[in-house]
Amino acid sequence: MTTKAPSTVKPAEAGTLEKIAYASVSGIPAAAAHDRDRLGYNIWRWLTTRRDSLEFSVKTSGARLLISEEEAVRRIRESLAAQGVTL
Repeated sequence: MTTKAPSTVKPAEAGTLEKIAYASVSGIPAAAAHDRDRLGYNIWRWLTTRRDSLEFSVKTSGARLLISEEEAVRRIRESLAAQGVTL
């Protein structure tokens, strides 16, 4: 029995919502990289739907952050504004 190699991942193009969302959380200290990925996914979902607040998206992401949620929201807002996203 053999195991196949995992599929390759094609990076998102610059300027896409995926790239913007994951870039906005890249500097957030988290317990594990997966936590930052989970947070990035929730920010991407917030950018596409804008149903709830950004604070709610950070809280419900379940990411184990090493900073307060308020500080994370502040950093994400700054990063999104620097990337040209209007909040």
